[in-house]
Amino acid sequence: MSEILSHPARRIDPGLCPLCGQSNLCANEVQRETGMAQDPCWCTTAVFAPTLLERIPDEARRLACVCARCAAAALPGPSAS
Repeated sequence: MSEILSHPARRIDPGLCPLCGQSNLCANEVQRETGMAQDPCWCTTAVFAPTLLERIPDEARRLACVCARCAAAALPGPSAS
């Protein structure tokens, strides 16, 4: 995956993952945009690898959520025994 926010002048879309550019399905953002109550966002129970969070460009931090696909891909796989 490549980080899509390489140019600081680029507008940050809070509905798009700052790592892959796909929809992040953020329920909080949907509620903010529509005014319609949403179920809790998928991210409230997700586990985020520290290495994933380090990859978020500074200009997108706290402005755009990572998507579930990027979050899952960054988790370590099961250990081979």
